[in-house]
Amino acid sequence: MAALFCVGSLMIFTSCSDDDDNYSDPNKQIEEQLKKMTLREKVGQMFYIRPEALDPSLHWSTNDDLVEISLQEVNDKMATTNKKYPVGGIILYAHNIKDEAQLSTFISQIRNLNGHPLLCIDEEGGRVARIANNSNFSVKKYESMGAIGATGDPANAYECGNTIGTYLHHYGFDIDFAPVADVNTNPENIVIGARAFSDNPQTAAPMVTNYLQGLKDAGVTGCIKHFPGHGDTKNDTHFGYAQSMKTWTEMQSCEMITFKAGIQWGCQLIMTAHIAVPNVTGLNIPSTMSSMILQDKLRKELGYQNIIITDAMEMGAITQQYSNSEAAIGSILAGVDIVLGPQNFTEAFDAVIAAVDKGIITEERINQSVRRILKLKAAMK
Repeated sequence: MAALFCVGSLMIFTSCSDDDDNYSDPNKQIEEQLKKMTLREKVGQMFYIRPEALDPSLHWSTNDDLVEISLQEVNDKMATTNKKYPVGGIILYAHNIKDEAQLSTFISQIRNLNGHPLLCIDEEGGRVARIANNSNFSVKKYESMGAIGATGDPANAYECGNTIGTYLHHYGFDIDFAPVADVNTNPENIVIGARAFSDNPQTAAPMVTNYLQGLKDAGVTGCIKHFPGHGDTKNDTHFGYAQSMKTWTEMQSCEMITFKAGIQWGCQLIMTAHIAVPNVTGLNIPSTMSSMILQDKLRKELGYQNIIITDAMEMGAITQQYSNSEAAIGSILAGVDIVLGPQNFTEAFDAVIAAVDKGIITEERINQSVRRILKLKAAMK
């Protein structure tokens, strides 16, 4: 949020009034905004969803179903749902994007939704690139982040992040769920692989921070993922349970090197992994649902104070173990600020409201997350 300054050639040494100081303090502005918000408005800010989640007439179980639906505009059913269910962010996938004209219209429609949602996308470069892999867009394509990491030159990661950020900003996106900060140490890993910069954390860390800087300089906010590290797993959390058997000490000498680098750089969002780390937590629960991972390790030990966002909650590692309600409530209690892509948005939303009403989640706990989210939104204005 831009500060307000007193101006005038004869006032150059004159301080602004107390009222002006109050309005120029972003923290005070956020507190004032928070006081004016209803509980539903607050909870809405904590949900980032795919656009299909706003249309109750749509049903899907696989990505193929979503491709067939091919939702590419805000319809009346979505607008009606959104009147009761405000939302803090919308993530677009490849099937939501046809070409530049359609994308421009769709984003303009999304901007008018209740909750003033931010626009998000997974545009890592390489095989995960919703726009670059669409033949209707003429933007630079990248082989993989692994190929960039193999050059050993962090300037190449900056160029990649800046190029991607430049076209994302041009099209109207606010947040890119990239870069991958995982260290790809397991050759049997089927989900990360060359999405990671390297199997060496010392190589990956400067790549991650330079990519983030490239995005930032282009006007887009990055998000490092997937905490506490998805690079040493064999299974894919899109479809079910996955785990890393590393101890925290082992993670400190590998995965945490890249995440610490991102935190020290000043990253605004960290995405959780749905992987279990039983030799850290003593439990087989996804890290997304673990207060030990998110609060004890990420916040307290690593000192991270910005937004924690889940990986998509519609993924098998969550849906095979938890209901929509359990997943939304459990992840918030564990310490997340934003619930991304629940299988059933309205059900998850209602469950969080009910949990506050019952005292399971305090409203102050909701406020903690909303403060972080409002701070991010204010910085983007």
